[in-house]
Amino acid sequence: QVHLVESGGGLVQAGGSLRLSCADSGRTFSTYHMGWFRQAPGKERTIVAVISASGDSTNYADSVKGRFTISRDNAKNMVYLQMNSLKPEDTAVYYCAARRWRPVWSNAYAYWGQGTQVNVSS
Repeated sequence: QVHLVESGGGLVQAGGSLRLSCADSGRTFSTYHMGWFRQAPGKERTIVAVISASGDSTNYADSVKGRFTISRDNAKNMVYLQMNSLKPEDTAVYYCAARRWRPVWSNAYAYWGQGTQVNVSS
């Protein structure tokens, strides 16, 4: 089973950086594709970044390309989202999620964390 717990959210000024972490307590983490999603108030949840199970493939939403980096450490059952040059419009609850099968770029992820709040002030 997959059990995801996010951490690392907080309040940061525009232009600053945050690193989100997501830990999985299960035993099969390395077999799951992982994604970061976000949901701003009054808006739908959207994909931010995804990474394949092996870590050899990543993809990003256009709005975060060049600013955010997704990575994973399968030995530690961790996935990360490094967020640089943050903007007020990045304010949202950020969720990590796991999916067993391709495609990796999908909204249909099966397992979700509880989310972590990111607030970017102008």
